[in-house]
Amino acid sequence: MEAAAAHLYDDAPRVIIWEMTRACALACRHCRAEAIPHRNPEELSTTEAFALVDSIARCGNPIVVFTGGDPLMRDDIYKIIEHATERGLRIAVSPSATGRLRDSSLLELARAGCERISLSLDAADAEIHDNFRGVKGSFERTLAGYRSAREHGISVQINTTIARFNHLDVDRIAEMLSELDIALWSVFFLVPTGRAERSEVLDAAETEEVFRKLYRLESRLPFGIKTTEAPHYRRYRSQRIASMPPRERPTTIEPPWQRVPAVGDGKGFVFISHIGEISPSGFLPYVCGNVRDADLLDVYRNHPVMQRLRRPETFEGKCGVCEFRELCGGSRSRAYTMTGDAFASEPTCVHKPIAFAAAV
Repeated sequence: MEAAAAHLYDDAPRVIIWEMTRACALACRHCRAEAIPHRNPEELSTTEAFALVDSIARCGNPIVVFTGGDPLMRDDIYKIIEHATERGLRIAVSPSATGRLRDSSLLELARAGCERISLSLDAADAEIHDNFRGVKGSFERTLAGYRSAREHGISVQINTTIARFNHLDVDRIAEMLSELDIALWSVFFLVPTGRAERSEVLDAAETEEVFRKLYRLESRLPFGIKTTEAPHYRRYRSQRIASMPPRERPTTIEPPWQRVPAVGDGKGFVFISHIGEISPSGFLPYVCGNVRDADLLDVYRNHPVMQRLRRPETFEGKCGVCEFRELCGGSRSRAYTMTGDAFASEPTCVHKPIAFAAAV
C-alpha cells in the first residue's frame, strides 16, 4: 500500500488555493497573509489570471479556492470565476466579512458560477469573534452573508480557527452551527505565522482533547467536519474506530492501511500567491516557481521540495517512522513555523509511534 500511496498525488494537485489579493479590510489576529488595506500593483492582472485559470484546468478537475486577503477586493473577480466555470472548474470563494459582503455581491458570485463560499465563525459569541477578527460587526456580517448565500443557491462552509482563546468552546460553536444550513465545518488548527502568536497554538494534550470533542460531534451534527492543518485527527479517528468492537465499527470506514493518504502541503495541495508564486502551502516559505514564467503542473510534479513533501518516509523524528505516516504525515507548516524544519515531527501530536518508541 505504501508504494502505491507514495505516487497517488504525484501527477496533479487535488486542491489549489489561489490568493487573489492580500488586500482586506479586516485585521484578523491570526492572518497568515498579514493583509493590507490596498491592493498590490504587482498582483496578477486579469489577463494573467485568465491564463492561470487555463493552466489550472490542465491539472484535471481540482477543487479551486479563491482566497485572500479578500477576493472581493478585486473588481474582476466575477469575470475570473466565470472564465474558470467555463473551463469546467469547481470554484469556491473565501470572502471576508466586510462591507463588500453584500447581497448583491453574493448574487453576482452565484451568477458567475461560484458553487461554494467559506465564511469564518470563531466563537458562538459576537464579541469574542469580533475581537479575534479585529473589526466590530464581523460576526453579524458573517451571518448576513451566510443567509444571502443560501438564498442565492450557494453552499456555505464555515471555517473556525481553533486556538487557546476558544478551544474550550468547541461544543458551543458546534451547537450554534447546527442551527445553520451549512455543507461543511472546517476546523483550522492555528499555525503561528503572519500575525498569529505562537502562544495561541494548542499543545499536544489540548489538541488531542479537541480531537476527542470533534470525534464525538461527528455523529451528532447534520454536516461533515474537516480538519485543516491537523492531519493527525485522521490518526486519532482511526485509533478510536480500531478500538471499537468489530460489529460496532462503521462499515463505511476502511482500516488505516486501506485508506486514502492525507492531502497535505505539496501532497495533492498547492498554493498560488497574489503575485503568482507557487508554493506547497501558504504557511511555508518555499517558492518553487512563478506562474508568470513556469508551468504550474511541471512545478508541482518536479520541484524537489514538492516531491519530498509527498514522501513521508523521508521526514525526521517520529513522523518519519510513524505507522500512520501515509494516513497523516503531520502538519508540515506547523513543523516549520515551530521548529524551523518543515520535515520535523508534528509538534502538537501526542502519539508515540511503535518504531520510534522502540528506537528510544
